[in-house]
Amino acid sequence: MHPSDIAHLLVPSRPALVGDPRSGGFLLTALAHPDLEADENVSRIDRVGGDGTTSPWTVGPHDGGVVVAPDGRSVAFTRVVGGDGPDTHPQLVVMPVDGGEARVLTALPLGVDATVAWSPDSSRIVATARIPEPGRYGTALPDGSTLVAGAEPPRHIDRLDYRMDGVGFLRDRVRRLVVVDVAAALDGQLVTTAVTDGSTPVSDPVWTPDGQTVIVSAPRDLGVSETLESDLYRVDLASGALALHARSAGEAGSPFFGPDGTLFWAGTDREKGVVAVPTALYAGVPSPDDDGVLIGRALTDDRTVELEAGAGLVAARAHDVLVAVTTRGAVELRSVPWTGTAPEAPLTLDELPVVLGGEVVVRAFSVADDLVAASVAFPDSAGEVVLLEVASTAGAATGSAEGSGAESRPDAGSGSGSGSVTVLTGGTADVRTAADVALTGYGTHLREAGLRPVEELHGTAPDGYPVHGWLVLPEGDGPHPVLRVVHGGPNAADSRAVFDEAQVYAAAGYAVVIGNPRGSAGYGRDHGQAIVGALGTLDVDDVLALLDTALERPDLDASRVGIMGGSYGGFMTSWLAAKHGDRFVAAWSERAVNAWDSFAGSSDIGYFFADAYVGADPDEQRRRSPLTYAGDVTIPFMVAHSEQDWRCPLEQGQRQFVALKRAGVAAEFLLFPGEGHELSRSGRPSHRVQRFEHVLRFWGEHLPVS
Repeated sequence: MHPSDIAHLLVPSRPALVGDPRSGGFLLTALAHPDLEADENVSRIDRVGGDGTTSPWTVGPHDGGVVVAPDGRSVAFTRVVGGDGPDTHPQLVVMPVDGGEARVLTALPLGVDATVAWSPDSSRIVATARIPEPGRYGTALPDGSTLVAGAEPPRHIDRLDYRMDGVGFLRDRVRRLVVVDVAAALDGQLVTTAVTDGSTPVSDPVWTPDGQTVIVSAPRDLGVSETLESDLYRVDLASGALALHARSAGEAGSPFFGPDGTLFWAGTDREKGVVAVPTALYAGVPSPDDDGVLIGRALTDDRTVELEAGAGLVAARAHDVLVAVTTRGAVELRSVPWTGTAPEAPLTLDELPVVLGGEVVVRAFSVADDLVAASVAFPDSAGEVVLLEVASTAGAATGSAEGSGAESRPDAGSGSGSGSVTVLTGGTADVRTAADVALTGYGTHLREAGLRPVEELHGTAPDGYPVHGWLVLPEGDGPHPVLRVVHGGPNAADSRAVFDEAQVYAAAGYAVVIGNPRGSAGYGRDHGQAIVGALGTLDVDDVLALLDTALERPDLDASRVGIMGGSYGGFMTSWLAAKHGDRFVAAWSERAVNAWDSFAGSSDIGYFFADAYVGADPDEQRRRSPLTYAGDVTIPFMVAHSEQDWRCPLEQGQRQFVALKRAGVAAEFLLFPGEGHELSRSGRPSHRVQRFEHVLRFWGEHLPVS
């Protein structure tokens, strides 16, 4: 895989079922990928038949959030409409399922969010939207006039949760609930306002089964002050007033109802900590106070089960709830049995039957009785549409919809209680042009570009703790130079899905070691919280132990090793360059945390994240900061950063670069304009390619491939 091959990272969204694909129905999914020619990230909606036949349903280039109406007649999705400038925002549109004209339903100043929900009678749609203060973000003042860019009045900020990386300022454009009467909007009454006011942000709207009200997630006590906790509220659709409906143990999001009327949600228990607390599945049960407010009862054990939270990652059926669970680099589909009452004790990971497991990363799914449609990534594909038949009693998954365009992946169904599945978009037809990609499987071009093999690694840290990861091997016999690449988070994970960075570096001749040291997600709560208050200790041991495991191979060159990573991985890179510089020939530290004292005040999450992981003592923050030891670095060092990064702000890179240069280090500074923290994953395509080119140039100079 080469840098420009990111154009083949095709990712389907949550598939929407239109009828039964086994008997003439089909699925709709928004297919997203980087477009190098347009230099933007684009998406269109594809139609996928039960026989694997795939074709564009819309042309895009910015269509997403597909939801089919309960009556099966209409499809709602978001589409960027308008011209250049501030009018270019995603609005809600509706279209007949058999195709036709897309009709715009909203004219909101900053557009709508991608998560939308139909009412049970298919007459209304709810969504959320950020509504700006008059005069901001190009909107008109009350007198109808507008302000030129940069002439807005100052923002008066009196709380800590006022901005977010990738979004911007929050308090002057609060996310509110929008309700669309479809018939009225089609008659020309476009929705321009929200139901709720700007006093508190809301998210994750879902209709009650009777269609009379909407449940949303909102900050605890309606966000009267900064809080990391949230509860579920019901919205009076006439007045916009919010009333507490369900109290959580900490956070509550992604609410949904089961067939029996039970309210479920994905949430965390704040008594378990502030960071690295896995998400669990909760069911609402009556409060003992008999005040009409539900309280959450955990159905899964957050010590062993780590749910993926978000739209399309949880769904209820008659006798179980399907959930996406992160475990050892995979994201599996598992079943949580439901009999109408909560179990005496939350269920552990081993007690949840596997519906779809193995070398898979489930990104999102939809259910209809015994049918599950999912977007799933594999080691050789960024995403495919998968169809499973799964009995609602947590029975076995079986292959379905066999056809010329469908590919059976029995390996994707490994685990207790599961069988083969069908990858609808995994077709095998010959590829002629890039335009054929939708007809030949979403991962076809990526595989044709050349993917290097991935081998699993198992090692042991100095204290006997097991370490786990993967090795991506370049072509040839070696001995190969090695790159140890550390992921961000720290409570995130390298996964079993195809990883563009590792593949690009391996194609250039480097053996790439990736993995999940203590602090990562997917190995239980104790693993994730092992480094709370201990950054730069056990995690360092694990990072180096996994590297040493790989270096036991004769085809890897232990004398030619580089270290690199971003965010927390950037912290680890900066730390290792100072503390274990003799192990490496050079370091690439990207969007890093280098100084916890200034991070606490400059990062969008710094006001709680720094204290949670390091503590509030300034001396301890400096002891745990790579910047403190910049003078100990002796190897060539690249500082890479984005100008608009609000998660690990620009000053983190600037301070490290200056300290390194003053210490006489051969340091470079690579700065990307207009980008935020997510540059390497979702930034401007040209910047992503340029970043890869600089990475390969840097390692070509300091760690050349023989």
